[in-house]
Amino acid sequence: MSQQAVLLIAHGSPERVEDIPEFLQNISRGRPMPEAVVREVQHRYSLIGSSPLTRITRQQADGVARELGLPVYVGMRNWHPFIADTLQQMAADGITSVVAICLAPHNSRTSVGLYKQVLFGNKPPFAIDFVEEWHDHPLLIAAFAERLRAGWTKACAEHGSQLPVLFTAHSVPTRTVAEGDPYEKQTRETAALVAAQVPEIGAWRFAFQSQGMSGGEWLGPTVEETIVSLREAGQTGVFVQPIGFVCDHVEVLFDVDILFRQFAGERGMKLYRAESLNDSPLFVQAVADLARRRLSRADVQGAAQPQHSLKKTL
Repeated sequence: MSQQAVLLIAHGSPERVEDIPEFLQNISRGRPMPEAVVREVQHRYSLIGSSPLTRITRQQADGVARELGLPVYVGMRNWHPFIADTLQQMAADGITSVVAICLAPHNSRTSVGLYKQVLFGNKPPFAIDFVEEWHDHPLLIAAFAERLRAGWTKACAEHGSQLPVLFTAHSVPTRTVAEGDPYEKQTRETAALVAAQVPEIGAWRFAFQSQGMSGGEWLGPTVEETIVSLREAGQTGVFVQPIGFVCDHVEVLFDVDILFRQFAGERGMKLYRAESLNDSPLFVQAVADLARRRLSRADVQGAAQPQHSLKKTL
C-alpha cells in the first residue's frame, strides 16, 4: 500500500550566533571561510536576535499537513534538519511516494538545483516527484498580493503620499543567467503578476538584493542603486516587497529591515516593507494545492526521473 507524503526543502539557517561557523562550513562544503565573513554573518545575526527560518518553515509544513491530511516533512540543505536525516526518517516511517517542493519558487541552479542535487544524491528509497519551479502559481501570487495591498495601503496612509513599490529577489551570479538559468525571468514575472493584482500601486520597480561577498558580477540593479534613483526622482519614501523569499530570515530581517532602511534614511527617505508570507493561509493553500496536483497523478515518477514543472498543469 502506497504511503504518500510531502517534503518541503529550504536553505536552512541556525538560530544561534554560536552556530554560524559550522553553518558557513556547511554552505562551503568544508572549505574554510575568511574570518571576516564569519564575523560579518555573526554580526548580522546578533542584530536580529536569531533567524526564524526553521521555526517558520515547520509552521508552514504543519499548515500544509492540515490542508492535505498527509505527513509533511522538512529538510534543509545547510542546517538541521538536514535533507539526508529527513529522508532516513521518512523511510523509517514507511513513506513510499513523495512530492518534494523547494520553498524557493524560482528555479535557479544556485538554489533549487543544489537542493535537488543533495536530495537525489542521497539515493532516496522511494519515488520522488520533484517540483522544479512554481513562481507563477495563482495562490502564491494571491498571497504576495494580499501582503502587498495591506502593507502598502497602511504605509501610504502613514507617509501621507503614494509610495513607489520596489519588488526584490535575491541576486545570483550573472554567469548563471548567461548560461541559461531561468531565475531572473521568473523573479521578474512573479513581480509583474503580483503588481497586476494590485493595480492601485501604479508604476513599480524591481531590484536584486543580497549580492554575494565573493568575487564576480552579480545580477542587478541593486536595491541601493534603485533607492538613489528614486530619491533623485523626488521620492521621500519607498515600499519594499521581497518576492524571492517566502518567510522571514536574515536577508529580510537584516538586509531589508536594517541595511536598506538605514541606507534610505541617510538619503532622507523612509523605507517600509510588506509583511513576509510566513503563516499566510493563502501561501499554505498554494503549497498544498501544488502538492495535491502532483500527488493525484497516477504516474508519479521515480527518483531517477523527477518531474520538472507544474506550469502545464495549472
